[in-house]
Amino acid sequence: MGHRKYSAPRRGSLAYLPRGRASHWAPRIRYWPEYEGPTRLLGFAGFKAGTTHVTIVDNRQGSLNYGKEVTFPATVIETPPLKVAALRFYAASNAGLRTLGEVWSNDQDKDLRRIIKTPEKFDDSKGWEKLEASKDKLAEIRAVVASRPRTTTIGRKTPDLFEVKIDGGTVQDQLEFGKKILGKDLKISEVFKEGGDVDVISITKGKGIQGPVKRWGIKKLKHKSRKTVRGVGSIGPWHPHYVMYSVPRAGQMGFAQRTEYNKEILKMGDNGAEVTPKGGFLRYGPVKTEYTVLRGTIPGPARRLVALRYPARGNPVRDPPKLEQLNLSSKQGV
Repeated sequence: MGHRKYSAPRRGSLAYLPRGRASHWAPRIRYWPEYEGPTRLLGFAGFKAGTTHVTIVDNRQGSLNYGKEVTFPATVIETPPLKVAALRFYAASNAGLRTLGEVWSNDQDKDLRRIIKTPEKFDDSKGWEKLEASKDKLAEIRAVVASRPRTTTIGRKTPDLFEVKIDGGTVQDQLEFGKKILGKDLKISEVFKEGGDVDVISITKGKGIQGPVKRWGIKKLKHKSRKTVRGVGSIGPWHPHYVMYSVPRAGQMGFAQRTEYNKEILKMGDNGAEVTPKGGFLRYGPVKTEYTVLRGTIPGPARRLVALRYPARGNPVRDPPKLEQLNLSSKQGV
């Protein structure tokens, strides 16, 4: 009789700890990559509509399917224009960036005043005067942009505010670019191009409170086990006198911020009917405004806001593949 093995590989990854809920269902971009080129915005945002599948001619050099037709999943994101509501200025310090000030647009719509209490018309000259006084300390400029959920079918009116870094060129070039776009609507075609890669930052689907079998993937105990079957056999030794963090325990599952790198932009357009399946997307409906089709799947459920960022790794722009077909069959019965 051979030696009996009493150990096994651990179940579940310890890569993302603690597994708690995200603070908000809208993602927060904590890192902006370095960009060398003409002055531009480094990010955009849209609402996840749903997934379908596409057939393209593979144009990736070195691929086993190079020059052949391949079929794979794709995600449709509705990307209505973003309103540039303000500019925020930062100075560099030993502790990181610190705020120098901000300048808001004179034209604020009623939806934005749901979350920012500003008068319909106000004077922003004081903000510019404050910036001029500390212009030599200026290190970074970000645009405060607002989403436009009312233009979609998700059933929301209140926009989401988030910052997008302006990069490329000198700080003076970035300031002039910010003045040019302040108070205006920006389309995704002004930020990203077909064939380029983007990083997708989103909040995953929430699963609520789940036990260790579903949350960590541990094995169930035998059916005659004492007290519990869907639990761990031991929560640890006598010493140390506490339950270690590595022991699989019940708790919140999902609803955490995740980043997926280098998602290829397959198609962009202004007419949402081109990518809307029969009957509309499940739990979303028809795409009414501009859209973006990404290769593969992305985190989060339908109707959730997803952030698109200039890629921190990989190739930002290449020739887009030839799109042979985008499936528009009904998804209502799926």
